[in-house]
Amino acid sequence: MDTLHMLFNAVTVIFIAATMFTAGLGATVTALRGVFTDVPLLSLALLTNLVVVPLLGWGIGELFGLPSAAFIALVLVASSPGGPFGAKLAMVQRGDVVAGAAMQVLLAAVGSLTFAPTVNGILTAAGLGKDVSLDVSTLVRTVAVLQLVPFVVGLLLRRYAAPTARSWHPAAAMVSNVTFLFVLAGMLFGNWSDVVALFGSLALLAGFVLAAVTFAVGTLLATGPSVRRTAMGGVAAVRNAGPALAAIGIAFDDQPAVLGALAAILLSGLAAALPIAAVLSGRRSRLAAPDGTP
Repeated sequence: MDTLHMLFNAVTVIFIAATMFTAGLGATVTALRGVFTDVPLLSLALLTNLVVVPLLGWGIGELFGLPSAAFIALVLVASSPGGPFGAKLAMVQRGDVVAGAAMQVLLAAVGSLTFAPTVNGILTAAGLGKDVSLDVSTLVRTVAVLQLVPFVVGLLLRRYAAPTARSWHPAAAMVSNVTFLFVLAGMLFGNWSDVVALFGSLALLAGFVLAAVTFAVGTLLATGPSVRRTAMGGVAAVRNAGPALAAIGIAFDDQPAVLGALAAILLSGLAAALPIAAVLSGRRSRLAAPDGTP
């Protein structure tokens, strides 16, 4: 059991580092500058992902009366912006991929520093602070190192060794995707009884509702053409599993109930966001066709 636990933690570290390294390899200074100098877009995206979505997670958890483990998992997810699938949702919906990818990278970097204080504040205000506490400094150091360092390395490679970055990008993306699937599988099958126990509860519905609502809010609280605004909605809807997993390992000792709830909420969130992106893609395909047909 200890060996499986160590293997799970190792794969989780690889997933986080590979995801941020891939993001760095795919980013350019020009693209980042174009998004980061758009002050209204930047301000609204930061407000949405760092303030509005965590509060929505807290509110939905309270509204649905979730048990402690599921409530904690929902707050962890809601407080962790910059999920690696944000840029992919922009691609699926035929949206503004450059803006989506750039904002996802920024939110992941900023969120690695704001995540712990946000979670700690919400859990304390929700009355869980007496029983659950986060080691904020350790969590910030862990998440910052795992995310910021790989991203900066990837960005520097893209800037100063572009051919190498382009050749490494597909392999890095594959490692990120495969390890993410292994992490989800590990959370699901390693804590199967806890996940099954959520069927019939409101935890899965809470994750679904959170993703759907944040997709809408992220779209409304954005500027620019519709392809850019819905890309921001997709980025808001897909949260970053890395900090949440790190928090569970550091603060909650990999509690099976919290891990199981986290896996279920992440999956239900994807189940909400992907169909929305697919519908947008279909509508844009029809509008782009000269005869009005796909």
